Amino acid sequence: MRPTPFSLQVPEAAISDLKARLAGTRFPDQADAPAWAFGTDLGFMRALAGYWKDGFDWRAAEARLNTFSQFKLAIHGIDLHYLHVPGRGAAPLPLLLSHGWPGSVFEFMELIPRLTDPARFGGDPADAFTVVAPSLPGFGLSFQAGQPRFSVEQMADCFATLMTEVLGYPRFATQGGDWGASVSARLGFAHPDKTIGVHLNLLPLRRDTAQLGTSPAEQKYLGELRHWLAEETGYSHQQGTRPQTLAFALTDSPVGLAAWIVEKMRSWSDCAGDVESVFSKDELLTNISLYWFTGAIGSSFWPYYARQHATDWPIPDGCSVDVPMGYCEFPAEIVRPPRILAERSFSDIRRWSVMPRGGHFAAMEQPEDLAQEIRAFYRGLR
Repeated sequence: MRPTPFSLQVPEAAISDLKARLAGTRFPDQADAPAWAFGTDLGFMRALAGYWKDGFDWRAAEARLNTFSQFKLAIHGIDLHYLHVPGRGAAPLPLLLSHGWPGSVFEFMELIPRLTDPARFGGDPADAFTVVAPSLPGFGLSFQAGQPRFSVEQMADCFATLMTEVLGYPRFATQGGDWGASVSARLGFAHPDKTIGVHLNLLPLRRDTAQLGTSPAEQKYLGELRHWLAEETGYSHQQGTRPQTLAFALTDSPVGLAAWIVEKMRSWSDCAGDVESVFSKDELLTNISLYWFTGAIGSSFWPYYARQHATDWPIPDGCSVDVPMGYCEFPAEIVRPPRILAERSFSDIRRWSVMPRGGHFAAMEQPEDLAQEIRAFYRGLR
């Protein structure tokens, strides 16, 4: 297994094709109701599609990614894409940084420098990390048509091989949110000898209301969880049961793809209903464009299907992650289980922080706060 240096260069013909498709968009109508009442708002999408066609600069986004050292590697039956960014300090700690859905490695553009070169941002160089940030198998640049689909468990095994056998880090730190949190937790469970610690900004716990107890914290969470399951999980059921059907629509229509993703960026971020108060159009479209150009949206659904049909995801019943764990709870996160629940799955919680602002996309929304939390958690584990 020998990595090959990689630089992203989307063919000009693919950009021209995208613009032509945007020009020919057939928009739906919208019910007479407040904006966003039933999903992505028509007016917002008209404006976003217009900017995507006439104002968005994909080459600038591409160039920004290419400032980071990137590689491709044939591993576990796929070509895995990853960033490998050396830390600046006396002894940088290797850190595996995992994104989620509907995200990509573009989420980490502001976070990675704060981890690899903390002194540049007023931090201590002793807290530096060498960051390895893969595109999850089946996502973005880790996707080719017809390749095997990966579950969270398979992703964790793949990343353990990458870090230890390929890159030569016998033990490494982990961090993640969304699916990245599940991958990180699974690494701590399945590969504890390789995992220094697990830092999360989402708790990957089963969303089973029957398992909740009668404590005030659990009962409060029960109400929040019931609302989430009733009103916010339609996407998950579709992606987890009929991913192929949905893939036809979102692979063929750029505006359909954008509407599917933007609705989640708005709903799950700390934006008080105004998605552009947190993410610029350029940030939104950079991530969406990567899904479009790679054609990876259908395969990115696979972890949902694997979870829907698993019985022991991501940690088997009666088992726990026993390596040190740290967690930071952002106030607009999609679900916020109480510590009493987390302690049933993580036996060695070393840090539990409640953050003042931010949501599901913490690496983009609050990169400085997240970086400080990651550095603080691992400071005692070096």
